[in-house]
Amino acid sequence: MRILLLNQTFYPDVAATAQYLTDLAVGLVGRGHQVTVITSRRGYDCPTDRFPTIETWKGITIHRVEATGLGKSSRWRRAIDFATFIASCAFRLLRIPRHDAVVALTSPPLIAFLAAWYCRLRRARLFYWVMDLNPDAAVAAKWIPENSIAARGLEAMSRFSFRNSHQVIALDRFMRDRVVAKGIPAEKIEVIPPWAQNDVAGWDAAGRDRYREKHGLQDRFLVMYSGNHSPCHPLDTLLDAAKRLAQEPRFAFCFVGGGSQHATTARFAQDHGLKNIHTLPYSPIEELGGSLSAADLHVVAMGDPFVGMIHPCKVYNVLLVGAPILYLGPAQSHVSDLFDQIQDPSHLHSIRHGDVDAMVSAIRTAEANGGRGSATKYAEAVERVGAATLLEKTLNLLETASPIPPAKVPQLGAVNSQDARFKVGSA
Repeated sequence: MRILLLNQTFYPDVAATAQYLTDLAVGLVGRGHQVTVITSRRGYDCPTDRFPTIETWKGITIHRVEATGLGKSSRWRRAIDFATFIASCAFRLLRIPRHDAVVALTSPPLIAFLAAWYCRLRRARLFYWVMDLNPDAAVAAKWIPENSIAARGLEAMSRFSFRNSHQVIALDRFMRDRVVAKGIPAEKIEVIPPWAQNDVAGWDAAGRDRYREKHGLQDRFLVMYSGNHSPCHPLDTLLDAAKRLAQEPRFAFCFVGGGSQHATTARFAQDHGLKNIHTLPYSPIEELGGSLSAADLHVVAMGDPFVGMIHPCKVYNVLLVGAPILYLGPAQSHVSDLFDQIQDPSHLHSIRHGDVDAMVSAIRTAEANGGRGSATKYAEAVERVGAATLLEKTLNLLETASPIPPAKVPQLGAVNSQDARFKVGSA
């Protein structure tokens, strides 16, 4: 099949959606499909990074379109960046050949609306891979007023995308339930979590030592949050715990990644004179294992209103390195479901937002327990969420779509031979 992938990020970007879409594209090419990607020329977290306009990589044809690079310092800047990317995508879609299937993600939000129109006009099947559920998340974050004209309009666009999808991929049961509540049949929705990236995120003892030495973190108990820093992942409780433990130099807190709140974390440390907080950029993908292995305790955060709207996927790669995990979020979520399956209370901790005492206590407990998680229990979980299982399931799902025959367009000037003879004889 000819398959088109549509998302703001792709290889070599290190954003999570870029990594998962890249895995999917490579897997599709490995199965003999022709894969084309439309993505942005700019880096997701560093818009000054620019990638080639057209590239063939591992058999994948990549078209990178222009967009503004105003960054994430304000909502209007992000909105302009999103709008210009979508406009560039629309122009490029007009110029590419017809594809049998389109996979649309959610960066920027509602890019699937554009994909849905393309599929209707070009008779292709749409697979809507919902990494974030919008405008639900934007409303929950109070970026868009509930019941406003903008919210209602974006919701109509979202439902149009769902209705016109051949298949919807939701990341967990909570997200599936939210999509069903929008009137989408449950049988149209497949729940497939993001997979653990076994090829790049395993335990790396040498990488751990290099990372800790590079950033002056030797002989420290390192608490790490690695990933997107946004209002959907509130870190106030963790920051307050770091402030409370500032006089105990054996503890260090590392905030790795990007996002609109990454700079806010750095300002918090500066404003309070905290030397135990380190804010660092994403590591290159080939160094991901070493970066994750450097932590003695990983924090996974989710805001209370966002269950079923977002899906922090860092937890799966953390399982690969075997590190203890502290979950900061609501009692019911995909993370709590995962913890219930693993059953390793000595290395899996769960607390609620605002409970700084519990956060400090959990950090001290993790330090006292030491070591890594249960090898057997973690390995069983990794087998369930590894690429060999979930990437394979996603590839199989895409291959269930038989191509829609292209519409027959009558050729202008074609004349039935019998009509021709009749006209000649009657002349």
